[in-house]
Amino acid sequence: MKKLHLLSNAHLDPVWQWEWEEGAAAAVSTFRAAAEFCEEYEGYIFNHNEVILYQWIEEYEPALFKRIQRLVQEGKWRIMGGWYLQPDCNMISGESFVRQILLGKAYFREKFGVEPTTAINFDSFGHTRGLVQILQQAGYDSYIFMRPDEMEGLPAGVFQWEGYNGSKVMAHKIEGGYNTLMGKTRGKIEQWLTDHPDEETGLLLWGVGNHGGGPSRIDLTQIKELMQERQDMEIVHSTVEAYFAEIRTKELPSYAGDLNPRFVGCYTSMIRIKQKHRQLENELFLTEKMLSTAALHGLLVYPARDLHEALRDLLTAQFHDILPGSSVQNAEEASLRQIDHGLEILARLKARAFFALSTGQAKAALKEYPVLIYNPHPFAVQGIFECEFMLEDQNWNEGFSMPVVYQGEERLACQSEKERSNIPLDWRKRVAFTAELAPSSMNRFDCRIEMLPAKPLPLLTEQNGCFRFETAELLVVINAQTGLMDEYTVGGTSCLRPNAFAPLVLKDNEDPWRMDVTAFDEVEGRFTLMNAEESAVFSGVKHPLAAVRVIEDGEVRTVIEAVLKYGSSSICQVYKLPKQGTEIEIELRVYWNEKDKLLKLSIPTVLEQGDYMGQTAFGVNPLNREGQETVAQKWISVEDAAQHLAITCINNGIYGGDFHAGEVRLSLLRSAGYCAHPISDRPIMAQDRFLPRMDQGERSYTFWLNAGRLAERRTRVDREALIHNERPYALSFFPSGEGEQPGPCVILEDDSIQLSAFKKEEEDGGYILRLFEPTGNGGTTMVSLPALGIRHEVSLNGFEFKTFRVHSSSRALEEVPLCER
Repeated sequence: MKKLHLLSNAHLDPVWQWEWEEGAAAAVSTFRAAAEFCEEYEGYIFNHNEVILYQWIEEYEPALFKRIQRLVQEGKWRIMGGWYLQPDCNMISGESFVRQILLGKAYFREKFGVEPTTAINFDSFGHTRGLVQILQQAGYDSYIFMRPDEMEGLPAGVFQWEGYNGSKVMAHKIEGGYNTLMGKTRGKIEQWLTDHPDEETGLLLWGVGNHGGGPSRIDLTQIKELMQERQDMEIVHSTVEAYFAEIRTKELPSYAGDLNPRFVGCYTSMIRIKQKHRQLENELFLTEKMLSTAALHGLLVYPARDLHEALRDLLTAQFHDILPGSSVQNAEEASLRQIDHGLEILARLKARAFFALSTGQAKAALKEYPVLIYNPHPFAVQGIFECEFMLEDQNWNEGFSMPVVYQGEERLACQSEKERSNIPLDWRKRVAFTAELAPSSMNRFDCRIEMLPAKPLPLLTEQNGCFRFETAELLVVINAQTGLMDEYTVGGTSCLRPNAFAPLVLKDNEDPWRMDVTAFDEVEGRFTLMNAEESAVFSGVKHPLAAVRVIEDGEVRTVIEAVLKYGSSSICQVYKLPKQGTEIEIELRVYWNEKDKLLKLSIPTVLEQGDYMGQTAFGVNPLNREGQETVAQKWISVEDAAQHLAITCINNGIYGGDFHAGEVRLSLLRSAGYCAHPISDRPIMAQDRFLPRMDQGERSYTFWLNAGRLAERRTRVDREALIHNERPYALSFFPSGEGEQPGPCVILEDDSIQLSAFKKEEEDGGYILRLFEPTGNGGTTMVSLPALGIRHEVSLNGFEFKTFRVHSSSRALEEVPLCER
């Protein structure tokens, strides 16, 4: 007999049009009603997921929580999914996906003794292909999703979803939505039966949703009547695992790719949430590495409880109506507050680890100012590093105290730059210097002061209407009439067309999701250079000021600043051009006061036939080349195999962008309304009052552009992105000279393999290392833990990741499942 599995659930957003307190209240009332129906209706099963909701029940209604535990044991209530919550499934890192699952499964094992094998993300706005390998390694064999609501190229509603490294899971696309209006479930079932007369096994979701509700008495009664009436079809209350158990033997078509795009505005809406989320993600994983190193060396006790609290803050911020920017303003403010809570915890823990790891550093010599930099990465890091410190006394005399950086007795290329403080006294110092940091180690530098008659003036000046910066490897031309980059040449190869890094203003609307489009293509205008008087007013100076100017120039780099305007908005755009290497840094400080407009940053490359690629969760994905809005994580690249050339751009907290005919356009912010949902031809927002818009005011961005041979860029860009996001920690500190200096903790002896995580095991006393191959070509590395006498060869296929456990007692590295069991 044909069989239809009914999956009763209650879609409960912890926040959306409401704040979390109302979400908690809805969870309590919904679960209470569901428990009552489970006890009353024979054969009925209620299904629900998401740790965060169960934690609220456990805290606010402990009697109900015990009741649910009993119902789970009796098989009347099913824990499904098993994640912490339903996150955004495009913008969070591969390691964040792991933590969503790790914390979720651990909680449900402890509290209910269960471990689901089907993952569910009913409402997330698209799904990265990188998720497949994560699911498979976490013990899932199947996945249920709904969005994109319509998707070209999908072979069927049920299929084998293929990920990276040969991974596969069964996937089911929800038809007809995950919820029903009250009293309408019977009609939904009958419509499904009419539409699928030949379907042998089906799955249909029902339950009042979008603010709880779940099952209703009228629906349960009508379903019971329909079950008795239909003799041609077995209709049963069921679970997702029961459904997949029946279709497992069927031959399913395959699909290899992202499940995208959907709601492309959400790649950019509430950019402040996205930037703060990235910051918390970076700080958590970096701080774990520092604390693990310090704990393994016996320098401190690993603060598992504090880290767990910060992790919960991160996982909550990843919810699919928080990170995508589709909630109300109060929820945005509450989420920023929670992210800051996590960041404050980590700031204190990172400082604790730093001071512990500076044990054994020699006391400073007389008239020297030590700068310590901890490199959390298991490989050497070359770059420009910055640090501020105070002189031992204020200099009220003429002359300038110039800090000069030494490593041992070797003088390094360095320069003094404007400190953050604005006290006009030769006292506070900021130094930038070029150095190489040893892997997984504290690195020591010392500043000595040389007195100069005055601070050196910039040597680079405007000539023939431009600033021409040239080294043996690099040529950059900044146009003094536009403030934009007209030339970027690496090793004699021109990589960009003129007018690069132009801020463009595109037509947009009030909808934070942008449910009606997959591309932003109508340019309304572009920022233009201010004149000297406007530049002075915007910059806050008392005399006319050139709108393009050199503000720093020394042995390490030249820094050029340009100020631009559009409508009621302004931008200060800064180019940092290195004297060594080819990577340039671009900073934007945007003052935005527009409505129904989108801000993009245009980077026109010479690779008009190039492929557009972007980092995703434990993988790299080809992105649309025809102007469709796409989503990527820490970096994108334009690649041309015929020319053996790649141009890469790393970011510190954006996700959206597009590409067409060689031009990359990175999406910086939108000015949509809060939770403004289009419905038929009604106005999206009320037209009779002031209504606030998102991302008004000041926002900041940093990008790192580089170019070179395709193979070389592919090998290096993932590590470069990690270094810029998980930055080595620099602090001027005078050590005591006591104790024994710890050696490096983890070293990888190859050029590309990543250390995704180095942390304490969740349920045991060991430490976890997770390694990832980011190029797609596969590779082998030697993993060394010198303090434990471990040196172990690890081979990884393209985009494969593996998890290892190390015990200080056994002094062995062993591969373990992702969930550490």
